Amino acid sequence: MTRIVRIVVLTAAILGAGPSAPAVARPAEPGDAAGIATAPVEIDGHVLFELRGAAALPATVRAARVKARIVAAAADPAVRSDELRVVSSGEYTTIVTGERTLLALVDADAQLMQVSVTVLADLCRHRIVQAIDEYREARRPERLLRDALVALVATAAFAFSVVLLMWLTRRIDARLERRFERRIRALEAQSFELVRAEQIRGALRNSLRAIRTLGILAVALLYLHFTLSLFPWTRSYGTFLLQVLLGPLRVMGRAVLTNIPNLVFLAILFLVVRFALRLTRLFFEALGRGSITLTGFDREWAAPTYRIARLAVVAFGVVIAYPYIPGSESAAFKGISLFLGVVFSLGSSSIIANIIAGYTMTYRRAFKVGDRIKIGDTIGDVIEVRLQVTHLRSLKNEEVVIPNSLILNSQIENYSSLAEKRGLILHTTVGIGYETPWRQVEAMLLTAVERTPGLLTDPPAFVLQRKLGDFCVEYEINAYCRDAQAMMALYTALHRNILDVFNEYGVQIMTPAYVADPQQAKLVSKEQWYLPPAKAGPGPP
Repeated sequence: MTRIVRIVVLTAAILGAGPSAPAVARPAEPGDAAGIATAPVEIDGHVLFELRGAAALPATVRAARVKARIVAAAADPAVRSDELRVVSSGEYTTIVTGERTLLALVDADAQLMQVSVTVLADLCRHRIVQAIDEYREARRPERLLRDALVALVATAAFAFSVVLLMWLTRRIDARLERRFERRIRALEAQSFELVRAEQIRGALRNSLRAIRTLGILAVALLYLHFTLSLFPWTRSYGTFLLQVLLGPLRVMGRAVLTNIPNLVFLAILFLVVRFALRLTRLFFEALGRGSITLTGFDREWAAPTYRIARLAVVAFGVVIAYPYIPGSESAAFKGISLFLGVVFSLGSSSIIANIIAGYTMTYRRAFKVGDRIKIGDTIGDVIEVRLQVTHLRSLKNEEVVIPNSLILNSQIENYSSLAEKRGLILHTTVGIGYETPWRQVEAMLLTAVERTPGLLTDPPAFVLQRKLGDFCVEYEINAYCRDAQAMMALYTALHRNILDVFNEYGVQIMTPAYVADPQQAKLVSKEQWYLPPAKAGPGPP
């Protein structure tokens, strides 16, 4: 029963190779004879059958010789196709006509097809008879004249199609031009909208040109395939042109059909991952608004934690999806993945370090947006914290961008974190001679604090004697404030009031250095406080 089925299938394959059969050699099936090379016998673009080769006679050479014999017989009017017969002689089974041998078959050819050599010879004879008849029919003068007329009609149709495509695209382009011209005139005063309209018009025009070009190429390809297929001498070229277009599409179509289950799985996985990301975003947005609270979780952590969770969800989805991606098992796919991984690991070490440092700083609560901090020698207000860098606005209104990895390895002074609750202590030092009573000095420093708006009275200011130096005593005044952003202005006001108070009471400030007692104390009398160009103002209380 199995043998009968194989004979029927082979018969249908050979007899069905009519005029529409493409000239493509079929490889031997792995189950029949793995590794055995075969070559097609092709005449006028049609494959008659395939032949195997031997060590002394390659398959291509054998197929070319058989083709030459069949063509010579078909070109000889004295050869009648109905006189072809099968002759068995020893190890060979031949197909002959008169004294000519067209094809010789051996048992190995039949074993390749898994049929007997007699059955194979009879099928090949039938196919050769059909090929001879078609060869002669295609070269009859009446047939050639008819095909030439059909080619002329096809040429006229092709020219008409090209002209029609050009005309249609010009009409569409002109209509779009008029429509966008009115739109542009209406938007002349709005530069942004004008640019946007120009971009849309350019994109539509380019798309229209691409469609026109593709349409002309498709029509030209179909025209060439049809015209070349009319004549036996050019039929193989027409088939080749069609394969150039349909070959990749056929391969892609088969790949899509084969991978439909995997594509369905990937589509479902995409929807699940997207739903999980949406739920994650809603949850962390609620944490950021304070609608949901977690013990020990700051609201400022919501945005960076969402980014980490989003990355984890996407990475989990990619890991699951990888085996189901079409072509993921191919060597090219693996090679590209390995190359991208190496490039990423070599070129992104500093980027990864900055990203990790950014998240580390976030959870360390070192600072937040709006805080005034000091990193190294830079003092400024935090205006933006990103994954890789932190942006500061310096005291001179300069934007300073600092890599997060550098911040992680540096000492950070945060002036704002405790200012609102406990107050920020502003402090400055003065050096006063030993001849001035320390109680008087402390009282004058406290008076200067009282005269400085913005400094707190509760907690009260206090004075420290930092050092008993060789020539003077070093006093440090400490006062509280709530606004860290105003610290520089408060320092300036405090220093002004200290100078005024010490001048009022005739006490000389010895800092920054002391050499000897001067002939006259280094004081500014009250009458000289507002020497030009200084403007007179209210005196000290």
